[in-house]
Amino acid sequence: MPDIAQNAARPTILVVEDEAPLMTLVRYNLEKQGFRVEEAADGQEALLRVAESKPDLVLLDWMLPSLSGIEVCRQLRRKPATRDLPIIMLTARTEDQDQVRALDTGADDYVTKPFAMEGLLARIRALLRRSGTVPSKGTLTFHDIAMDQDAHRVTRNGRSLHLGPTEYRLLEFFMTHPGRVFSREQLLDAVWGRDIHVEPRTVDVHIRRLRKAVNGPGEPDVIRTVRSAGYALDLEQGAAA
Repeated sequence: MPDIAQNAARPTILVVEDEAPLMTLVRYNLEKQGFRVEEAADGQEALLRVAESKPDLVLLDWMLPSLSGIEVCRQLRRKPATRDLPIIMLTARTEDQDQVRALDTGADDYVTKPFAMEGLLARIRALLRRSGTVPSKGTLTFHDIAMDQDAHRVTRNGRSLHLGPTEYRLLEFFMTHPGRVFSREQLLDAVWGRDIHVEPRTVDVHIRRLRKAVNGPGEPDVIRTVRSAGYALDLEQGAAA
């Protein structure tokens, strides 16, 4: 289920990266979250893309052919039209002075390679919220579970729950539709997406993981199994999975 609100104008992210496999990975994950993605393979192309159609955020690799990411960032910050354009630098450089240089040049954030996609997505959402592109989503609650959708944090009875990306999306979907029973196929469409081929039984595996992460000792199981029907977020317990 995309994290971006389904509105008329989806946020556009320009990804400036010359490594094709990384570009493909980042594009796939951004589009899965509901973003529009534009691409540039070098610094000069990035400046042309921004001049043609200003994106909502730029993911900018440091090491680029023809023009470095640092120089691209510097040039964007010099222009009034792009002075406040959110920019996240992507780089394999890990020295503290490199991070300081990137931020001093005008980057809003700095992510070192290799990076976890969930962490990058959280930084993107935070920057877009700060720029007013994506509204704050607030907190979902059910019984003693609270999900801070902006910070991507989940607690139960005040303790932090550690969820994998799929389990998080499952719980988020359930918490926006409490009490409603969903079949495996409906969950696959909502959480994995219609274009992703996943066996229905895969849902059972992730439901078990979600139960293990959410339910502590002595706490009621909030995931109800309805035989021959599916699953629901509900304190009325049915048969065990």
